[in-house]
Amino acid sequence: MDFSKILGVVDDFVYLYILVALLIICGLYFTIRMKFAHIRLFPDAIRYLVDKSSGTKVSSFQALMVCTASKVGTANIAGVATAIAIGGSGSIFWMWIMALIGSASSMAEATLAQMYKRKTEDGSSYIGGPAYYIDRALKNKKLGMIFAGLFLFCFLFGFNALQANNMSSSLDYYIPNYFNTFWPYIVGIIFVFLIASVILGGMKRIGFVTSYVVPIMATVYITMGLYILIANFGKLPTVFSEMIKNAFDMKAIFGGVAGSTLIIGIKRGLLSNEAGMGSAPNAAASAEISHPVKQGVAQVLSVFIDTIMICSTSAFIVLLSNFDVSDKNNGIGIMQQAIKSQVGEWGIYFITLSVLAFAFSAIVGNSGLCESNILFLNKSDKFIKWVRIISILPIFFGCVAKPVMVWSIANIAMAGIASVNIIAIIALSGRYRTCLKDYIKQRKEGKDPVFNAPSCGINDTDLWK
Repeated sequence: MDFSKILGVVDDFVYLYILVALLIICGLYFTIRMKFAHIRLFPDAIRYLVDKSSGTKVSSFQALMVCTASKVGTANIAGVATAIAIGGSGSIFWMWIMALIGSASSMAEATLAQMYKRKTEDGSSYIGGPAYYIDRALKNKKLGMIFAGLFLFCFLFGFNALQANNMSSSLDYYIPNYFNTFWPYIVGIIFVFLIASVILGGMKRIGFVTSYVVPIMATVYITMGLYILIANFGKLPTVFSEMIKNAFDMKAIFGGVAGSTLIIGIKRGLLSNEAGMGSAPNAAASAEISHPVKQGVAQVLSVFIDTIMICSTSAFIVLLSNFDVSDKNNGIGIMQQAIKSQVGEWGIYFITLSVLAFAFSAIVGNSGLCESNILFLNKSDKFIKWVRIISILPIFFGCVAKPVMVWSIANIAMAGIASVNIIAIIALSGRYRTCLKDYIKQRKEGKDPVFNAPSCGINDTDLWK
């Protein structure tokens, strides 16, 4: 058995026996205990899109876009196509269900990150995330450091390599036998240079770029999806019927277990929207806002944009096409051929450019999410500089490596940080509930909620006093 096959076995095991149960239990727990707060308060998320910060600090919108940039990556294209190829159309239904359930976890983790955020040493911005609330609220510095280390490995080595790999794979259509030529190395060098020019500029440059790139690329991609949807409107009843039938087909759900409709849907859903995984809190903590729940509610919108809007766009492009999704290891190739069957040859170029934009924004967003974890481990300028430089290397590796290995590494790394974070936010659910009740009480009184931690019986935050 070669190394890539070993990784595949480990990947299947951690999802099937560990992560799926944790995700479902966590999402249902927060959904039921908080009385569907993430759904009831969804209108507030729209309102906070225009909640601007003062001075030089990061606004709620910028924090949301950094988070969304890391989520809205090539997994929204390649991952969705691969899910349909392996798990069938029913996997999309389960991906939607996980988004609905998972956004309750996302709201909780983002709120906790705001509660336990800290100011940077120069006082110009805020940092926080799971490592910080594990350290301060659970009083476990060592576990916080373990999370931070796992997070850097997952995002800088796993996810960044994956985004670069999907971007590189999109060129396979233009260059026969692409990965056996010298072109992946040339592409890797160019892409590394482009990414380095942004991430070495720090959080303000990352926030500025993602605030413009994410809305533009998402709008263009969704517009294409809507065109295809309208053009094939008559096929929709059949597509939905087949999707529901496949989603609840017992053989499809449990057959092959690790490759089943249910597992593939959950796996791709988590990789796409990252709800409960511990990534969103790192961006959420950076926002300047008057109440932690405001940013928690905003993060629900991020899950909605990612899964319900963008992933669904990819799903319907594939499901409404006349293309046979037989190549289960090349999601980008599936999308290129699917859209070609709808709009012609130029659709392949559209997907290629979309993948390039999505990969670029995701890697930039990932680098932004890693900043707070780097500072948690070591605040020295030398350490930060070297981590940033080293983080560029996996991007080159992703451009030249075979897709199957890169996907497995990303999945395994993701399972590690998600497991730690889910346990942490469940342990801190009481404090989240207290903060949520305070927010709802002030909203009912017609106030713009402002959080005061001691008045709520919470005395271990650095701010909010």
